[in-house]
Amino acid sequence: MNTIKLAAFDLDGTVADTIPLSIESFSLAVSPYAGHTLSREEVVETFGLNEPGMIKAIVKDRWEEALRDYYRIYEEQHVKCETPFEGIVPLIEGLKSRGIIVSLITGKAEKSCRITLKRFGIEHLFADIITGDEHGNRKAENLMSLMEKYGLTPEECVYIGDAVSDVMSSRKAGVRCLSAAWSESADREALERVNPGDVYERIADLKRVFN
Repeated sequence: MNTIKLAAFDLDGTVADTIPLSIESFSLAVSPYAGHTLSREEVVETFGLNEPGMIKAIVKDRWEEALRDYYRIYEEQHVKCETPFEGIVPLIEGLKSRGIIVSLITGKAEKSCRITLKRFGIEHLFADIITGDEHGNRKAENLMSLMEKYGLTPEECVYIGDAVSDVMSSRKAGVRCLSAAWSESADREALERVNPGDVYERIADLKRVFN
């Protein structure tokens, strides 16, 4: 394998355990507009879109109000997730010290992404912060844009994400996916099926890929 020159990270479930927070906040904010209490499954079905897209998929009217409520509740509820996963910041700092470009590619909307990064005090860690799209998952396209920006080949890049969709997006871009399976919400069995040999249950195990 060529030397890794760029490592792009997902945010939710990879940098921090923010998936439960996102689901709870979404249900609290959007259920009044949907006319019923949204189940976890209903929320998860909209994943891949950013929050405006998620809300529009469920609420046809007053979605702007629902979105404002979501951002407010998400920020308020963030006290339940005050720090990134232990070891993730030292990993990123170590990669940067070796000259590896570290970027963030998330499906979150820009506003919710900034709320989280500011809460953790890690806005400065990433050379690029690329947020999600309300019309669909664009992580593959975003990876390809980063390769073009830095003049890199797919073999020189990796994407670190916790979802099966991250593996699929990485493959579409020709990039190796390192599957983060250290959160409670990670589906380890599914990740092993689609990405055998590249599933990491501990951040310390992932670190060895770069040695």
